[in-house]
Amino acid sequence: MSTINLKETEVPVREVRLGSITGFEGTADELVRCSQAGTLKDSTRNFSQCMGCSSGNAFCQLSMIQDAAIINHGPVGCAGDFFTFNFTYRVGQMERNLPAVNGRYFNTNIEEKDTIFGAVEKLESTIRGVYERVKPNAILITTSCASGIIGDDVESVASSLSEELGIPVVACFCEGFKSKIWTTGFDAAYHSIVRKLVKPPKQKTNKVNIVNFWGSHIFDDLLRPLGFEPEYIVPFSTVKQLEHISEAVATIQICPTLGTYLGAALEQVYGVPEIKSPPAYGIAGTDTWLRELGKVLDREKEIEEVIIKEHIRVLPKIKEYQKQLKGKTAYLTAGAAHGHALIALLRELGLEVQGAAIFHHDPIYDNGDPASDALAHDVNTYGDIKNYNVCNKQAYELVNILNKVRPDIMIARHGGMTLWGAKLGIPTLLIGDEQFGFGYQGILNYAERILETLDNKEFVINLAKHSTMPYTKWWLEQSPFSFLRSDLDVKIY
Repeated sequence: MSTINLKETEVPVREVRLGSITGFEGTADELVRCSQAGTLKDSTRNFSQCMGCSSGNAFCQLSMIQDAAIINHGPVGCAGDFFTFNFTYRVGQMERNLPAVNGRYFNTNIEEKDTIFGAVEKLESTIRGVYERVKPNAILITTSCASGIIGDDVESVASSLSEELGIPVVACFCEGFKSKIWTTGFDAAYHSIVRKLVKPPKQKTNKVNIVNFWGSHIFDDLLRPLGFEPEYIVPFSTVKQLEHISEAVATIQICPTLGTYLGAALEQVYGVPEIKSPPAYGIAGTDTWLRELGKVLDREKEIEEVIIKEHIRVLPKIKEYQKQLKGKTAYLTAGAAHGHALIALLRELGLEVQGAAIFHHDPIYDNGDPASDALAHDVNTYGDIKNYNVCNKQAYELVNILNKVRPDIMIARHGGMTLWGAKLGIPTLLIGDEQFGFGYQGILNYAERILETLDNKEFVINLAKHSTMPYTKWWLEQSPFSFLRSDLDVKIY
């Protein structure tokens, strides 16, 4: 278990704090055993095509706080994805019947001369200008590789301007070069929120924190009959709401990859218990998760009634879907915990999972509880996965693998990965809402979408006939892991 230290301005990166890795090829069982034994080693690549960025992931959380302004302290190129976050923000507002307004995102435009003389004065000027222009209830500053390399004292600027302006001005240290694990950016965002925005509890409420991205509010119907109110964080929260999340009775994570740090921080610092269980995907996972929730909320009898009622409703339907999907194969690519959740869903529906390309691996979570290990849950419940690959979005490896295994369907979590399956003529399913597969209903949701995708594959078949690949025949004939240096001598093809 990692120790949360709010006196530190920066959160330790996941490589140091959790021993997380981005390179592995072998079986899921081997990865779980190495993780549990403490012998897991990262395998490095001679060639890397692309990576995610911690700064972007920190920004994607902070940018959704309704009444805050976000300043990216970096070159203007680091602001190139502002439009993407703004689009997500506006769509999410409309889905929640909130006024559709633009996000308040700013950039300090660090230039070449600033890398020599420093950009502290430019940051101070930007903070004052942002405050005068939009009058936010908080200003959060995300750092960049440039600001980190030149050594700007962002923390001192934030502290000084916070006193001057009378609102929280918070530094979030998320320089991309510090970590290969892009989810370190989530931890950086949550560290800054808990360190500077969250206040000690005055009283306990009936609210349950739900750490999510921007998916649908599926927990309302579960929690309200039990006497609790869901508090969805961080997207679409206000600063005042975040100040009081220490008063909640529990914290739920929609995805441990996203919320491992925040859940542990709220429990260690403020005593808010975290639901320590694999996410509720698949029958076995949902049963376990609900029982843990019932235990923490002291609603065990009511939860058992929910489980019995839902089993009666969904089990016959699942059996019908299993008949229709019998003999079908699938390959998936996603972030760690959500990828593990998708494995459970596919196995529950009777599909053969030919393999998985998962973007990173956390051998432990911040709470230190082995019960939270979603991949171990998959292996113990459904059996091993032979072709298991940990890769930080290396498309060249994915294309090589897909070209060899040729699954009936590819399941993806991120849009940039879906086209590779389609260009090979493989039906590909992308679900943007991370809560679409959650719980008992989530199994049925995915079953319907999988069948729809398999029944409408004419488009990708035609696309493949008219598409070219950027990868040569030489590469497609190589082992997909030719550029991965590994201590394990594992042959899977």
